[in-house]
Amino acid sequence: MSNRQTVLIPDFGAHSLLTARRVRALGVYCEVCPPEAAEERAGEAAGIILGDPSRLPAERFGIPALSFPPEAACAGNAEAVLRGFLRETCGCAGDWRMDEAHIERMTEDIRAQAGGHPVVLGLSGGVDSSVLAALLSRAVGRRLTCIFVDHGLMRLREGDEIEAAFAGRELQFKRVDAAERFLARLAGVTDPERKRKIIGEEFIRVFEEETRKLGFRAMLSQGTIYPDIIESGRDGANMIKSHHNVGGLPEDMDFLGLIEPLRELFKDEVRALGAALALPDRLVRRQPFPGPGLAVRVLGEVTAEKLDILRPADHIFREEIEKAGLDRGLQQFFAVLTGLRTVGVQDGARTYGYTLALRAVHTTDFMTAAFARVPYDVLDTVSRRITDEVPQIGRVVYDVTSKPPGTIEWE
Repeated sequence: MSNRQTVLIPDFGAHSLLTARRVRALGVYCEVCPPEAAEERAGEAAGIILGDPSRLPAERFGIPALSFPPEAACAGNAEAVLRGFLRETCGCAGDWRMDEAHIERMTEDIRAQAGGHPVVLGLSGGVDSSVLAALLSRAVGRRLTCIFVDHGLMRLREGDEIEAAFAGRELQFKRVDAAERFLARLAGVTDPERKRKIIGEEFIRVFEEETRKLGFRAMLSQGTIYPDIIESGRDGANMIKSHHNVGGLPEDMDFLGLIEPLRELFKDEVRALGAALALPDRLVRRQPFPGPGLAVRVLGEVTAEKLDILRPADHIFREEIEKAGLDRGLQQFFAVLTGLRTVGVQDGARTYGYTLALRAVHTTDFMTAAFARVPYDVLDTVSRRITDEVPQIGRVVYDVTSKPPGTIEWE
């Protein structure tokens, strides 16, 4: 992307990310950058958008600047103001989109980064890594090996479903059973940041070991996307939570280099890329599932026992949402096993089971989200089934927190 077509947005939190999404939606490439770096990079950009003009006087940049604080973003003419600034003031063409030309540029960038070396992709079966598998296959062909690490933190029967989805394709696919080693590393760990970092490092170690078995050194590729970078506090942004593929990466990786072609894209842009690559709709529209898996949906220490409680409960929730025909209208829905135990009664006797939280949200970019108004009769059915079929759970609650102030995941 030509610098003359790039707009900078100093990072002042969630509002800056929302502005970035609106700019991208208008066909202009933009980057969220640390406030202190904005002045240094000003000469490279077409313009700058200030979400908190009181902290950066506009005149110092020497390029077109727009004051766009939260109150301006909420105004009825916000889109028209942005479009006018981007097109007329900054001279941006507004042609940044996932078309064949952009895909070809990404493909050529991958080939240049790979430099003729083999490429190993950490494949999770999610949207990001699935789209990346197709893009890498286009770029490097048979030099690509996809490694699916089954870390024992997947949902019910999900590992088998991922293997079935990818094993039949024209890809070199390898599934690795690493459940025991991941659980061993997580034993006694309760802090969510430590969980993510442990899981991120262990993924890399498995990839290293499996690559050595293939008999060559390789480039490592992973489906890191822009929100992962921003939320993890990289590039000087404010840290919200470490994503395992960013904050958990060890510095001493035994790879020739790292290829992350999606790191500048938001989730909906990744989906658009997948559609442009003619991937099946079921893959393109698949709900996000965190790389650390159920480790961040089991609050506190992760154990095999807790995972065996959460899996069927989560499956019941997803099954009933689908039966009610609500799944196509929700962007994410799942269950969380909290660390809380609650007094209850069953068959006339006192129980002391776990509290399970249900979460369902509406979102377009996963940077913001609103909790979904799931009908009470559906929630009632879900609650009754879970407490009947998963006896270790004594209470079911529904999360009505939007993002911000909360995040979509609980950890």
